[in-house]
Parts: sequence; structure tokens; C-alpha cells
Amino acid sequence: MSVLPQRIAVTGASGLIGSALVGHLKSEGHTVQRLVRRLPVSPDEIQWDPTTGYVDTDALAGVDAVIHLAGVGVGDKRWSKKYKAQILNSRLLGTEAIAKAVAEVKPQVFISASAIGWYGESGNRAVVESDRVGDDFLAAVCREWEGAADLAVEVRTVKLRTGLVLDPTGGALGKMLPLFKFGLGGKLGSGKQWWSWITLHDVIRAISFALEKPISGPINVVSPNPVTNQEFTSALARAMHRPALFPAPAIALKIALGGFSSEVLGSKKVIPQKLIDAGFTWDYPHVTSALVALVEN
Repeated sequence: MSVLPQRIAVTGASGLIGSALVGHLKSEGHTVQRLVRRLPVSPDEIQWDPTTGYVDTDALAGVDAVIHLAGVGVGDKRWSKKYKAQILNSRLLGTEAIAKAVAEVKPQVFISASAIGWYGESGNRAVVESDRVGDDFLAAVCREWEGAADLAVEVRTVKLRTGLVLDPTGGALGKMLPLFKFGLGGKLGSGKQWWSWITLHDVIRAISFALEKPISGPINVVSPNPVTNQEFTSALARAMHRPALFPAPAIALKIALGGFSSEVLGSKKVIPQKLIDAGFTWDYPHVTSALVALVEN
């Protein structure tokens, strides 16, 4: 991080990534202001309403950076027509609102969440930041999401195409741990699909890197070593000293998860080329050592 303390505004501060990021930034000596939808109750809160587009730009004025992470979880519920609309609108409306505010107050940098869903189904083909957008639902969401971030004109903008974020407290790993703990885990579908993963620890480091370094545009926030689902589940079973004997058939996942099953069964082999080229290093580049560390914690 930069040596000089900064004033940084964060949306989505209560989420998996946001809560860890706020703690990290404060530990680095920065002042963090969280954007909240209710009336602020302390100086470290700024009011906004993504549904109406309101942002208190007077309170936001003077910040050095804005980090926008807000959006409903894609795996939190079955993908009904209503929930798919929420997935899109929570990202599109929120990003439009905050990007317009950023264009007005002109911080040094605007960092906005996106996802590797941008690439759609990539099979065994490795993809980098310059690859075109895919053609499925989440790719369409990411296209709209990233397009909205471009409203932050004349401000350095970074779009975080985040992969599968690993942390025992939440996300996919948080859901998988109880199954593996009781020896009920196994590969999902064929197990041949590529999973592009990263530890929460390295996500926070990558965001800090983007704050400091003059990179812009989309960056793939993933490990440089994607693995197949079979490799992932085998590594998790070894880390937990449990067998992985119970594969989940594709048809069962489609019934249980609905549309979201395409994200579990789909293949995305994503390479973080821009982070590599910029000199970023991962504390946990390999899934085996990453899962051992996460399980021990």
C-alpha cells in the first residue's frame, strides 16, 4: 500500500470481500468510509441509495479512492426470473449511481467489482483480459456491469474480474466444508471443468495493489494456476484428511441449484495476465497449499 494514509470509500462493506478489505485498509492506517442505505450514524458512513441513484456527493467529496463491491450474491438463491433481475439490477443500478458520483468528485482511482463470468463457458481454452465477452446470463450481467463503471469518466478505473473466492467463513468453500468434514464431498459433475480460484487473502492484496499501481481496465483476480474441479475437490479432501467418495451428478446439481448449476458445472480457465505483467505476486498461488492453510485456519 501507499505509505501516505488515504481516505477510501467502500460499498458492499459488509460482504465477504468488503468486510475483510475494510479491516485490512484500517490496519494500514487508512480512513475508511462505508456507503450505507440508511441514515448515517457516524462520520465513517456515507448515505446512498442504488435503487434511486442517490449518492451524498458532498460527503464523498475529497476521497482518494472509491471501491465498489455491492451486489446480491449469485449463488445465494435459486435463479428465478425475479432473482435474475435482482442479480442484474443490484449491479447495474448501483454501479451507475456510484460511477456518476465518482465522475463528479474525481478521486484518484475507482475500483469496481466484476467477475470472470464475463468470459462465459471457455472449456479448456485459457482466457485473458482481452478476450471477448461470453454469451450466457452472467456474461451479459458482467457486460452491463462493466459498462456502467465506464460512467466514471476521467478517473482511473479498475474492474475486478474476480474468480472463485476461497475463505472458510463464506462463499463456495464455506458451503463445501461441512460436506467434506463428514466425508460426503466429491467432484461436481464430470470434475473436468476448470475452476479459477483465489484466496480471500490474495483478493485483498490484489485490491491494495490496484490502489497503488497505475493499472486500469479489467483485471482477472484469480490465482495463476487454475485447476479442474476434480483436482480442487481432491486437494480439499486431502487438506481435511477425508475421502472424496461422493460425486454430485450433473443432473442432481441442475435440480438442486437451477440456473446457478451452470456456474458450478461450467468451465472457466482464466489467467491473470495483467496482474502477472504488473509484477503482482500471490501468497497462495497453488490450490493444495492454499486449502491446507484455509482448513487449518
